[in-house]
Amino acid sequence: MLQSAAAGDRSAGDALFTAVYQELRMIARAHRRRWKGNDTLNTTSLINEAYIKLANKTLASYQDRAHFFATASKAMRQILIGYAERVATAKRGGHAIRVTLSGLARENEQTFEDLLVINNVLERLERDNVRHCRLFECRVFGGMTIEETATALGVSPATVKRDWILLSAWVYREINDGRER
Repeated sequence: MLQSAAAGDRSAGDALFTAVYQELRMIARAHRRRWKGNDTLNTTSLINEAYIKLANKTLASYQDRAHFFATASKAMRQILIGYAERVATAKRGGHAIRVTLSGLARENEQTFEDLLVINNVLERLERDNVRHCRLFECRVFGGMTIEETATALGVSPATVKRDWILLSAWVYREINDGRER
């Protein structure tokens, strides 16, 4: 569908929009279910913002489905971080807003401030290892499986599994070390 739509097939473009929107909605809904106590960024808002970011690129710029959803994962991260920054600024002295992220080895919920800490850790990681940063984005912000992440990154599922174990531990340690400073 992506190739046909990029070539100008309007019906393929319409079908692609429907398919992509539904998958992005499932990812956004999964993120929203993890949030507690704040409904200002609902599933529809998150999906619409992500879709707008993605639609600003031409369809031809996406190599395949995996590339599209890896890009969607990055868009979700950017939207959530931007929202967390606005909330953190607005709530100084207010009630904490809770968010949890799957895949991290933590049982307690995380605040938007923690999301900003995670973003700082990911920015450092991106400077040192772009692929590991993309892996984290795909798994956590995109809700992608090991196999989907492997396809998106062009590596084997075994590499993703191995890297994920090390990366999760590293991110967890960096987040906790950052809190102790």
